[in-house]
Amino acid sequence: MNSQLSKRLEAGKRAVLAQTGVLHRGFRRAKSTWKSDGTRVTTADLAISAAILRDLKGQFPDDQRFSEELLDAKQPVAATARFCWVLDPIDGTNNYAAGIPYCAISLALLEHGVPVYGVVYDFARKVLIHGGPAFGAFDDGKPAHARPEPPHANSLVGFHSPYDKTLVPQVEAVIQQFKIRGLGSSTLHLAYVGIGLLDGLLDHNVRVWDIAAAHAIALGGGAELHYLRNNPFPLRKFDLNMPRIHYIAGNRKVCARIKALLRAGAANATPDTAGAAPDR
Repeated sequence: MNSQLSKRLEAGKRAVLAQTGVLHRGFRRAKSTWKSDGTRVTTADLAISAAILRDLKGQFPDDQRFSEELLDAKQPVAATARFCWVLDPIDGTNNYAAGIPYCAISLALLEHGVPVYGVVYDFARKVLIHGGPAFGAFDDGKPAHARPEPPHANSLVGFHSPYDKTLVPQVEAVIQQFKIRGLGSSTLHLAYVGIGLLDGLLDHNVRVWDIAAAHAIALGGGAELHYLRNNPFPLRKFDLNMPRIHYIAGNRKVCARIKALLRAGAANATPDTAGAAPDR
């Protein structure tokens, strides 16, 4: 690992850990408002975002820094630097504001637009999850891996209901096949796949800041990711209005089973409710 990368990985972990106190103090207490896109933001989101971006800028002024709470980014911003950071200061803000502990700070380091390392602070378990495809995955400092078992009726699959309701007939077969977990945090769903707490996931409702860090962690743990629509990587521009990403994750056999169920659901849907079938 070259020194440029090594310095950034350690800096990313320090920057996230430095904000856990803010996250804990604001839990269920931070004031919140609703943004124009219908998503929630709290004063803790804004404080954590500003602090982490300021910290990274001070250490790596030539890197680009993107956050879901980058309020001045009204237009898409081209991602041109070798290294860029993608931050979601609190993934699961609705949970956080309501006093439900499934939420996380999510920070990704991208090189040439591809996530190489992710750092996720898991508020619910009070541990740091981190890793990348060339480094492995780590849960509370211990090596972790995606579950290797083939899919079965008791497999735990994370699920985020589709924003586009015409896709519901596709996903019904998946919901019926597995034990579903909807935690309210897309970051944790994917990170949990990478460290073996979930067998797989299906999500139609995320954007790049929700999953950039966990993408790297999941690959580090040996999981696969299959983007069905709007693959964000390599990241060429950061756009707060980007289309929603559709993807699945898990080991190879779990992903193949979920894909087959989605195709079957699309084939059985009536013409007035069917959405586009996933890419093969």
